[in-house]
Amino acid sequence: MASKKSKCAVRRGEVDLDWYSQRDQIWREIGLSAPARRALVNAGVLKLNDLSKKSRSEIEKLHGMGPSGVRILDRALKKSKGLKWR
Repeated sequence: MASKKSKCAVRRGEVDLDWYSQRDQIWREIGLSAPARRALVNAGVLKLNDLSKKSRSEIEKLHGMGPSGVRILDRALKKSKGLKWR
């Protein structure tokens, strides 16, 4: 019987960091901390386009996202062409 891959980063009470590293590359490239990257991935925000579908206040409320992370995201959106907070 074929096993299904988990769509979750937590298995048996342990965090699967490889699961995150497969999904957070864009956030790693712009310099976000690991907690901020995990917060975005957990919220389903995997690219700048996904980020533009969220409000700044929604992102600020994520566990692991601090003021520094939000400033980095502000800069990334400003550098992008045509993207902004919802």
